[in-house]
Amino acid sequence: MKENRICSLFGIEKPVIQGGMVWCSGWRLASAVSNAGGLGLLGAGSMHPETLVEHIHHMREATDKPWGVNVPLMYPEIERLIDLIISEGVSIVFTSAGSPKRYTERLHAAGIKVAHVVSSSIFARKCEEAGVDAIVAEGFEAGGHNGREETTTLALIPLVRRATTLPLIAAGGICSGQTMLAVEALGAEAVQIGTLFALAKESSASELFKQRCLALPEGDTMLCLKKISPTRLVKNALFSDIAEAENRGAESEELKALLGKAASKRGIFLGDVDRGELEIGQVASAVRSIDSVQDIMLRIEKEYLETKEALSQGPSFFAHGASIPY
Repeated sequence: MKENRICSLFGIEKPVIQGGMVWCSGWRLASAVSNAGGLGLLGAGSMHPETLVEHIHHMREATDKPWGVNVPLMYPEIERLIDLIISEGVSIVFTSAGSPKRYTERLHAAGIKVAHVVSSSIFARKCEEAGVDAIVAEGFEAGGHNGREETTTLALIPLVRRATTLPLIAAGGICSGQTMLAVEALGAEAVQIGTLFALAKESSASELFKQRCLALPEGDTMLCLKKISPTRLVKNALFSDIAEAENRGAESEELKALLGKAASKRGIFLGDVDRGELEIGQVASAVRSIDSVQDIMLRIEKEYLETKEALSQGPSFFAHGASIPY
């Protein structure tokens, strides 16, 4: 992992950003990532403003490294949240689920660096117009709220790289040093990792949620809820009800009623693995243990360096007349 524009922008040692995931990304997880050389993010989307203040204060006690706050712009009390972030002197904000033009100028005026999450090259260009400092391009493999375009990470990164000159962070399906190297080859300068950290020891998610995700076979998550907000969920009893309703053309109000109140809290934080909303990425099927953040970071770096070295020494795809099968 080499130092690059993302490392310089945020003052971090390693180009690894932890996703600001609801009900997972409290101060213990975020500070562990920052202390391991990456950028930890508090997930404000599942916190009341007063709770976020408590986590901000804990962060300052737990780490002297850079960290930030992830802010979904559809947050119910967004104005109050932005005021709070500014008054608390937060220095890095990642925004998502809304227009980057809405708060970037105001956050910049307060000396805050801003990154925005996008799912297409069209929105990447809007980010550049809005003046954000960096872009997170998130492919449809990612867990939780997602883009309607369903563009995969390997397709999305080169499209966004051609569309903008801004520092670029790849997200969605990043679970190893090998996948980190792959997106770097496509033009990304850092990665944002969600699923691995959601299932880490320091994550605030329920142990029942973590164990359910560790047992997932391939294909056991799926994007749904497009009439509300596209979301990748684990297939469980709640998902089956949603899928049945969507297949017969149910409208958003019926889907909201099926979800019920605090669906993601029920599933992720309280551990209702049958009737809760279980948000996790496709790569959960490749995770089979609950590891510490430090171990995850060391493993990713080791895989990255070993894979890069192996590629520099071994035969290439096209060596000795090899051809691509069709």
